[in-house]
Amino acid sequence: MRPALATRNTALHAGAWWLWALGLATAASRTTNPLLLALLVVTAGYVVAARRTDAPWARSYGAFLKLGLLVIVIRLVFAVLLGSPIPGSHVLVTLPEVPLPDWAKGVRIGGRVTAEGLLFAFYDGLKLATLLVCVGAANALANPARLLKSLPGALYEAGVAIVVAMTFAPNLVADVQRLRAARRLRGRTDKGFKALLQVGLPVLEGALERSVALAAAMDARGYGRSAHVPPAVRRTTTVLTLGGLLGVCTGTYGLLAAQGAGFGLPVLLLGLAAALGGLWLGGRRSVRSRYRPDRWGVRAWLVSASGIAVGALMIYAGSYAPEALHPPTVPLTAPALPLWPALSVLLGLLPAVVAPLPQRAPAARRGAGGAADGSGGEPGGAMRDPALGPGGTDRPTTGGPVDAPLDPLSRDPTRAVPPRPGGPDQPQNPKEPPQ
Repeated sequence: MRPALATRNTALHAGAWWLWALGLATAASRTTNPLLLALLVVTAGYVVAARRTDAPWARSYGAFLKLGLLVIVIRLVFAVLLGSPIPGSHVLVTLPEVPLPDWAKGVRIGGRVTAEGLLFAFYDGLKLATLLVCVGAANALANPARLLKSLPGALYEAGVAIVVAMTFAPNLVADVQRLRAARRLRGRTDKGFKALLQVGLPVLEGALERSVALAAAMDARGYGRSAHVPPAVRRTTTVLTLGGLLGVCTGTYGLLAAQGAGFGLPVLLLGLAAALGGLWLGGRRSVRSRYRPDRWGVRAWLVSASGIAVGALMIYAGSYAPEALHPPTVPLTAPALPLWPALSVLLGLLPAVVAPLPQRAPAARRGAGGAADGSGGEPGGAMRDPALGPGGTDRPTTGGPVDAPLDPLSRDPTRAVPPRPGGPDQPQNPKEPPQ
């Protein structure tokens, strides 16, 4: 199947990306093998690099990677300061231990730092970082607006709040990048604590402006309107929805935890049935119509099935190769890469082949000495706007003579002064006699 060009009609359903990412996250939650976790991160990163767009939310993947690295560092710092439950014989350093009262038994501050404890903390932090990377991949690939449009009517109001929360981090990252680029263009430094404080105020102002504009748009579209629903139907909807969501949470925990594999799947299916019934009844109170809904096509099925297959095969691998998925830290041993779980992780690369190709803006032509990250394009790393004229000037290239003087009274710095009637830039009036 050749990947088609992503358009409004052929774009992949946003829910398919989330199912794919949740499947990878499920696989990451069932192992502490650093090689498998690194393979999951590489798989998610390759798909994001191949299929993300130029939208602001697509740039948030790098922020999730940095957040994952920060989680690993924090986990290691906690293991050094507060100790580790893993006993070890390879002592790296001994810190001064702070005496604690009797009611704080089992907690220590300082003491011995062992290699086994640090390795266990690293495995644990890498597992959480991989979960964050999988969620970041879904944020970078799925369009939040299209995901909101696909929600059922009963979840529309909650979905708006969730989508606004999901787009906060990508928009914040885009604002910070834009302001740092503007500071570099003005010859100011964009590093250090002082530069961070000077960037923070415009970022906060932009966030407030977006919130005011969003509130006005929601009010203009009649957000919050609901139809009349009988009280019995409303109570039944509440019971089914809350009970179904509780069953989904319990079943999901049973699938993720090794102890609840027996009851996890039946409880999850029962919760899904109850939740879907509650959502169907709750949709009767929504008066929102849906314009041009997204289609769940063959490509969406393949993408979501690849992620679900990765999670399911990793759960199955835990039944016949638990030692390979959870390498021991006592004694210190090098982790090995199990063959079949690694091949199952590679199924997550299927979206890079079958998902539609994104429509990206043409890259600006780089000049000599331009940076590889797009911050350059002119000698010295200056950024050149592709909308400017030849040579990087701010003169208009169409709509008038190039050498026309600029209008000093206009707010648009590219607007030229209109030529005088009868001047040298315009033809003479044929009704007037030649001079």
